[in-house]
Amino acid sequence: MGDVRQVAQAQVRDYMTPDPRTLDVGSSLLDAVLMMRRSELRHIPILENGRLVGILTDRDVGRFAPSILMPLTAQDYNRVFEETPVAKVMTRKLVHTTPDAKLSEAVHLIYSQKLGCLPVLESDRLVGIITVVDMLRALHDIIGDAGGEQT
Repeated sequence: MGDVRQVAQAQVRDYMTPDPRTLDVGSSLLDAVLMMRRSELRHIPILENGRLVGILTDRDVGRFAPSILMPLTAQDYNRVFEETPVAKVMTRKLVHTTPDAKLSEAVHLIYSQKLGCLPVLESDRLVGIITVVDMLRALHDIIGDAGGEQT
């Protein structure tokens, strides 16, 4: 993008991650945690019969995981993750957008509802996901590298 006017006119499709990695509603929490760690994901769309039914976030996992302060053996701790289906932990109340929506509309939804991501649906089919990190990329496109590289 690069130009402020271009970013201002951008659609969700310009910044979303297409064809995101997903899990089936019957997958275990362990499957989700392994996927999150291996792929550095923070949000996983959950499908049932190919349709979006929820989102599992790293926050959902953190809220559900037993505290390390609890007197659990490593085996019992692992069993919680192995035996818990993602359906029990995922967020079911979903706010979504479409690929043709204005990026500004997606920004408003994420900001106003304090969301980490929006699933992107086209004809009730998951086609992408747009996250806060994607929004930061749009912001970067607007302001560029004004301050130079800083580490």
